[in-house]
Amino acid sequence: MPFNFKFLAAIAGLSIVAANALEESSSDPCSAIADKKWVAPKNVRACYLSIEVDPTLKSNMLDVITKTLAFHTSVNYQIQAPAPFATDVHEDILADLAKYRTKKYKSDYDLHIELSRALKRFNDGHSAFVNYLPTPLALLTAPDGTQDVHIAPEAFTVASTEFADEIQFWQDALPGKLKGQLASLSGAKVLLINGRPPFDAVNANAAIAGSYQALGTRQNGFFSSYSLTATGWTYLLGNFAQQALPLDDYAVLTIQRLNHTVPDTIPLPYRSRIGSIKAFTNRSTYLANNCAAVPGTNGFDYYASNASSIASESSVSPVAKHQQQPPIPASVVRKHPINIILDASPLTDVVLPPVLAPSLIPVTGSRAAAQFYVLKDGKTGVLALGSFSDVDYETFLNGLLAGLISLKSKGATQLIVDVTNNGGGFVCAAHWLHRIIAGPKSTTVPQAGLDTEARDGPLAQLIAKQIVNGNVTDPDLNLLYNPLQWNNGNNEQFAADDDWLQPPVEKIINGRQDAFSQRYTAILGNKQKSSKKQLVDLVKNANRVGSPMALRRLPSSTHRKL
Repeated sequence: MPFNFKFLAAIAGLSIVAANALEESSSDPCSAIADKKWVAPKNVRACYLSIEVDPTLKSNMLDVITKTLAFHTSVNYQIQAPAPFATDVHEDILADLAKYRTKKYKSDYDLHIELSRALKRFNDGHSAFVNYLPTPLALLTAPDGTQDVHIAPEAFTVASTEFADEIQFWQDALPGKLKGQLASLSGAKVLLINGRPPFDAVNANAAIAGSYQALGTRQNGFFSSYSLTATGWTYLLGNFAQQALPLDDYAVLTIQRLNHTVPDTIPLPYRSRIGSIKAFTNRSTYLANNCAAVPGTNGFDYYASNASSIASESSVSPVAKHQQQPPIPASVVRKHPINIILDASPLTDVVLPPVLAPSLIPVTGSRAAAQFYVLKDGKTGVLALGSFSDVDYETFLNGLLAGLISLKSKGATQLIVDVTNNGGGFVCAAHWLHRIIAGPKSTTVPQAGLDTEARDGPLAQLIAKQIVNGNVTDPDLNLLYNPLQWNNGNNEQFAADDDWLQPPVEKIINGRQDAFSQRYTAILGNKQKSSKKQLVDLVKNANRVGSPMALRRLPSSTHRKL
């Protein structure tokens, strides 16, 4: 590619801006960003890079992570995923962790980045400072079907609302006649990102973001999108305009603005905004207030005499910040097993602009992160499902059933299930919804695939054996490996003394020895006392839905029409 002199000039100009705004303490760079809401990313990096790796903490952290992975089903499968994801997903996390033990790191920040990319492909939801740009991107589809990367048409509306206290910085950073004209960038076609075709940046981001999902999903994460939570529709800026860590100081965009024929090359500086962390004044107080372990960091004994005090100190678990259902009461939160996707961009409270929000009235059955609509054609029903979690399991299922029945009663004959940015939740609810939509068949009655297997490693076997032998008491069924939590393959509940993880089923997965349990079934009744009877009633009522609706997944929200 020919050298881009505009690109060079943009970088030079940005360097001058950065030099004029230099905020750094040579003795303790963390003091330079203390008590500031907005700072230059380079100053945040300087703070992070000044923190040395503590060998003891590093060893402890790697020990905990490695032991925890013994319970994850996907560890060995992710070494090389099967088709059609064979080229998309490959991560030998155990081999990487072993490598990190002996590798020397210049700073704790370098170690953090490497761990994040290996464990979650940079899905990091707890950053102290987050990088932002006022120009989220979107992949727009023209009338002829071609697709191009654009600055999102709603970019300035979103940025001026979310970054009202910093928007002037970006207005002033624009070059020449564009200074103060940030709104004119909205909708512009993006020709180059940092001097290269836009999808070079899209694919570079996909290599380090999006967990272990398919390539297309990870590419989509680069663009702006939306999410449905219990409190309503929110706007997601995407990984270009929102970085979990201070990775970049700027982006240089070559764009063609609306109603213009001559391209503009524009340097845009990232700005780092402080997140939800405790106040600090320097490096030592930053570490002490935000990085030290607390009593509940690695869990605690629910039956210990001091459990209530520890639970109070750890009232908000890290994963709870990412759940999309209403807050779960502390008295029953332990009964809510969850599966949450932590995205590379921490959750925001940016409200979806009205022009992008659904204008249709939700039908009966809509609640929290599950909303039902009938499109104007009168025959297409839509289930916008932002989460498979809810405060109450049976209420959630009843709402889904009521919504589907309501769509049918209003004439819907086909169904779109929009799970864009769905944060996960009850796996059983996903299976149950599939059974309701597919209708009663030999493959869906009685359980629609609710029988499964558990990873059966040495530690899991030991825990189950201790419970079965009476060495560990669990009167409230808090322990996942209690046999009373499960049914066998014949849908019969295990007895209290059944060692349900024996005998393990030995397997070789991607060349590595592994073990799984016999087939079993989760007992939903242990989540709520009345669960079994209500579920039976739900399945009976579900037969009233009649013939199954056509099911298809809504295309990604980043593929919009111009």
